Amino acid sequence: MDIKTIVNKVNKEIPEFIEGYGEVKPYAGPFATIPEGRKYAPLKAFSKPGDTKLVDSISEAIQKCGLKDGMTISFHHHLRNGDYILNMVMDEIAKLGIKDINIVCSSLTKAHEPLIEHIKSGVVTGIGTSGLRGEIAKEISKHNILGKPVIFRTHGGRARAIEAGEVKIDVAFIAAPACDKMGNMNGSEGKSSFGAMGYPMVDAEYADKVVAITDNLMPFPLKKISIPMTLVDYVVEVESIGDPELIGTGATRMTKNPQELLIAEKASDVLIASGYIQNGFSFQAGSGGSSLAVCKFLKEYMKKNNIKGSFGAGGITSTMVNLLEEGYFEALLDTQTFDSAAAESLRRNPNHIEMSASMYANPHNKACSAHQLDVMILSATEIDTDFNINSLTGSTGMIMGALGGAPDTAAGAKLTVVVAPTMRKRIPIVTDKVTNIVTPGETVDVLVTERGICVNPRRTDLIEKFEAAGIKLKSIEQLKNEVEKLTGTPERVELTDNIVAVIEYRDGTVIDVVKQVKE
Repeated sequence: MDIKTIVNKVNKEIPEFIEGYGEVKPYAGPFATIPEGRKYAPLKAFSKPGDTKLVDSISEAIQKCGLKDGMTISFHHHLRNGDYILNMVMDEIAKLGIKDINIVCSSLTKAHEPLIEHIKSGVVTGIGTSGLRGEIAKEISKHNILGKPVIFRTHGGRARAIEAGEVKIDVAFIAAPACDKMGNMNGSEGKSSFGAMGYPMVDAEYADKVVAITDNLMPFPLKKISIPMTLVDYVVEVESIGDPELIGTGATRMTKNPQELLIAEKASDVLIASGYIQNGFSFQAGSGGSSLAVCKFLKEYMKKNNIKGSFGAGGITSTMVNLLEEGYFEALLDTQTFDSAAAESLRRNPNHIEMSASMYANPHNKACSAHQLDVMILSATEIDTDFNINSLTGSTGMIMGALGGAPDTAAGAKLTVVVAPTMRKRIPIVTDKVTNIVTPGETVDVLVTERGICVNPRRTDLIEKFEAAGIKLKSIEQLKNEVEKLTGTPERVELTDNIVAVIEYRDGTVIDVVKQVKE
């Protein structure tokens, strides 16, 4: 049977219909999709004076929520590799004999590898996430163990899909480092604190049932509330929700790697020459070594020129906290706190502001912070000569990363800069065509590497500014050819026709698909 396909705006040929996903809306451009209709609404609820939300176990909470075969449940990943909750809940669901569950998690990590057995036994039959790593990613990439595509969404795209009712959550399970008996909770107090609760805020607001799971039951009322009791059905106290050692490091450290420092220095030269670094500018950098090092060089320039920014955003690290505390920015907008130093800042500094994933990056809101950004620093596993970025799969075709908020912020920022080495393990990162497109090239402005700086030809204004500032530029084709003389041209990975994942752009259109790796 002939499969009907359509070519989207980034020249990817996509089936019009994907089994296990449905009808495809092809990617048409970063702001081409206009939302229609109303936001989804959860079920009404009812409470009487004296009612208790406390239940004795996760199993009891699952049963009280009426979880049945075929339903959708959600989790958040703020506990990162230290997360206990997802595995605890799934084990109880399996014991109760419930099958065919669809999991929508803000991201999946190595901590969640027990999911493999639940997939093989039929307890889990669907996954929606922003990222996937470790053995689960390998099993899906190589063996397609799920049998239908994983749906990858950006952080903003996930929030949008929930609010639009495209993802209907039957029960949201929320790991809460601090919680009172009525379900008021926050992420910044207790032994398992992780900081901002940006991802589950949307889940709590739109899910039919919400279960708070805590290892720190505090007296009512909780003084700092991230998610209020008005959204919570049941509260479960457990011994531990996660491993504090793996939830967050003490402070995310800046790189000492000479190559990464060189890239960071070149990137800061680019930022300065762009003209965007002036009083009131806004800024977001990732948590990687080069991105954090950019902050060091940027700070020196801001100090010398008496510049003060408006806000820093995204996943917040101790580096960004230092910039706030030393007066280089007015505020931080935080959807995911990356280390304990930043979690402490959120707890005590009123200018360190918690925001939901929807406020962060949902393109179908009346406003989101990603659209207020002047400058965004990104990393990439691959970038092609059209400036398309891959941050999900490696050159081997294996799923190994995440969409995260990169496509959201690249679309929103006035200047999007990618920092990356020209090769990893002698594999060049610049290629004719990336294995998978996650962030479209039309939203990417500059690539900075240790061997040169490339500007998207669309940005003639930047080319003029950089040349005037004496910054030497290369075409991205030049850089690619130069690196390939050292590494050789890598062989393209062999893939089957089986689609193991669908990559949605932030607006719900399909920008690419991931195909199974041939054994």
